[in-house]
Amino acid sequence: MIGSGEIQNTRQQAAPLNGVVYVCYDITLASYPMNAMPPKPPALSVLYEDNHLLVIDKPVMLPTMGVAANRPSLLAEAKEYVRTKYQKPGNVYLGVVSRLDAPVSGVVLLARTSKAAARLTEQFRQRVVEKVYWAVVRGPVDPTSGELVDFVRKDERHRRMHIAHPQHPKAKEARLTYRVRQELGRETLLEVRLETGRKHQIRVQLAHQGWPILGDRKYGSEQAFPAGIALHSCRLSLVHPVRMTKMEFIAPLPSAWCDLGIK
Repeated sequence: MIGSGEIQNTRQQAAPLNGVVYVCYDITLASYPMNAMPPKPPALSVLYEDNHLLVIDKPVMLPTMGVAANRPSLLAEAKEYVRTKYQKPGNVYLGVVSRLDAPVSGVVLLARTSKAAARLTEQFRQRVVEKVYWAVVRGPVDPTSGELVDFVRKDERHRRMHIAHPQHPKAKEARLTYRVRQELGRETLLEVRLETGRKHQIRVQLAHQGWPILGDRKYGSEQAFPAGIALHSCRLSLVHPVRMTKMEFIAPLPSAWCDLGIK
């Protein structure tokens, strides 16, 4: 018990990631009267922060940005976190350098200054940044590793992407590599490395191969997933925009992945 509030904590052991066994926690914090305690930052899962970067482990079903003002987003919550924690008056600057689709979990990179945002954006453009995802897909995957190169185009009306002919005027190249990490009975765990950063890229390219991601009904999955879809941004590596040192951020698997049998 804390004041008049109550914390409920449930614990599950998750699958290992990079040789480390993580523990999944689902925590529910009861509400408090506004005058019972001073304001606190939103309960974001912050992986790293300094004067230049804010790295967050995004939960599923929270849009990164681009939603109506009355709807929650990671960017809005992150700004409130910075404003409250550091008692900053007025507008808080945060540049979204990497983003994830709403049903996807994992590492999201925000810049706390415009200089950091510009330098990080250039790293993405030059493909200095390494982005690694885990995805659970339907069925066996053959070949067990490879590179996928497609051309994709946006379908604004239906808010999705399509595989396109290379000569289509709106087509953009999408490139990734993958390898099988583990066979899970009727499903397969893949490690995916993005070489380009197109919207819904992993989702549409894997589905095009006949390997839809679990829970991703937009791209053909007929199997449910407990929360969002079975796609997780597990690791992001970059060069710090000011210190110029190599950095790596790892997001543990969400609790929804605990029952998949991942080793």
